Amino acid sequence: MAILLYAALSKNPKGKRKIIWAAVIIFFFFSNGFLVGKVFNYYESGYPKSQKYDVGIVLGGFSEFNKRNQSISFGFAGDRLFQAIKLYEKGEIKKILITSGSASLLDTAAKEADYTLAFLKQLGIPDSSILIENRSRNTVENAKYSLAIIDKYNPKAKILVITSAWHIPRSKLIFDKQTQSKLTYYPTNFIGKTEYDFGDYILPSALALNSWELILKEWIGLIVDRVRS
Repeated sequence: MAILLYAALSKNPKGKRKIIWAAVIIFFFFSNGFLVGKVFNYYESGYPKSQKYDVGIVLGGFSEFNKRNQSISFGFAGDRLFQAIKLYEKGEIKKILITSGSASLLDTAAKEADYTLAFLKQLGIPDSSILIENRSRNTVENAKYSLAIIDKYNPKAKILVITSAWHIPRSKLIFDKQTQSKLTYYPTNFIGKTEYDFGDYILPSALALNSWELILKEWIGLIVDRVRS
């Protein structure tokens, strides 16, 4: 938008055309579903080998509290919890640990781990199979508090960290700094596709723009966490 505004104010016809073409190219690049999808294909982690774990840590940020019906409402990362439930039902994880407090600066009463606990109970998952950490507000605290809980429960526990595929590189950096144990990471809600439609190559997509915003924020967070280390 700023580029087009600059072009409109420019008094140089040749310069104006170059600016407009530059704006078109930039727009096509960042709104192209195939290009951003391939970036995610390269960055997102793949599935680990199937095995059994003592605890599956589910990173928060997959839901919010719906005050209209006083229950959980899932967001685009809801697959984090659904995959954890599937792994539990298959017997690949013995316990599900939900790590998430409140993401709101104003309303800290509704904590994601707490209302997720209620949801898991409704599904018939027993208390003995659920661990709750409801203080954390970011990935660093997710790692700190959840690993502390597991260390009390079973210091030798075999741990699977469950989060979005694009969030694993940063999560791995953070978690691996806080434990000597070898952790495994399970990806969910992939953004990169396995197959692309014709429209992904040629049609502008608002979803592609959102995906770029997501990955750029993730990269900035990764850089900050690397500097901290």
